[in-house]
Amino acid sequence: MEPPSWTSDDVDMENPSIARVYDYYLGGSHNFVVDRQMARQAIELWPELPVIMQANRAFLRRAVRYLVRAGVTQFLDIGSGIPTEGNVHEVAQAAAPETRVVYVDIDPVAVQHSRDILTGNPRADVVQADLRDVAAIFDDPRTRRLLDPTQPIGVLMVAILHFVPNEADPASIVAQYRKMMAPGSYLAVSHASHVGRPDQVGPLTDLYRHAAAPLTMRSRPEIEALLGGFELVAPGVVFMPLWHPDSPVDVDDHPERFSGYAGVGRRE
Repeated sequence: MEPPSWTSDDVDMENPSIARVYDYYLGGSHNFVVDRQMARQAIELWPELPVIMQANRAFLRRAVRYLVRAGVTQFLDIGSGIPTEGNVHEVAQAAAPETRVVYVDIDPVAVQHSRDILTGNPRADVVQADLRDVAAIFDDPRTRRLLDPTQPIGVLMVAILHFVPNEADPASIVAQYRKMMAPGSYLAVSHASHVGRPDQVGPLTDLYRHAAAPLTMRSRPEIEALLGGFELVAPGVVFMPLWHPDSPVDVDDHPERFSGYAGVGRRE
């Protein structure tokens, strides 16, 4: 199979990538046949998945705007994926042009496409790294050029921690980031949960085992525990549409159907 013009010869086109599958859910075009096959299987199991992903993306935008209003002008987006409309730098820099953003992803397609999009934007860059390599991410020259570790930072872990299995101890990974964050920093998290559609947990989890990063759904208390050491911003960890909706009409009558929680915590 010949790689598309927007990617390179060394990209794995045989195995599905969570970044490219997510791109498909959002209506993007930077995905391969194997990614589309997996995404379509997932949608057959759970037809609302694209709507859930859109709700997750909407939370990301609201969280970024909230943090900019709180005075945050530098962001580290972990597991940023393939850029789509309404990226962190677009949302943040529209409100505060001086905002600096570093994206981090392990997928080479996501990184390559991010660099293409960010060409000409001196206040945004991308690092290819595993989210577990916390020190390496903060020590990367691209990160050091843009982010000041002595000042508050907004760390975004949106739809990424459910790809960290329990044996990898996601709470300890988050704690490592907290140690690197100056007081007054914030952490924004969204996370898949079995609440709402428990009947789909088994089939969907089985499907994601075929991807590079198997899915681990967690309960609300488990997700709150990941934010340990942070002071939760009201209303705490809630279903995604309920976290600071833009208006009352944006709140779904059955927010639990989105089967995902979101929350923001402040580093004291």
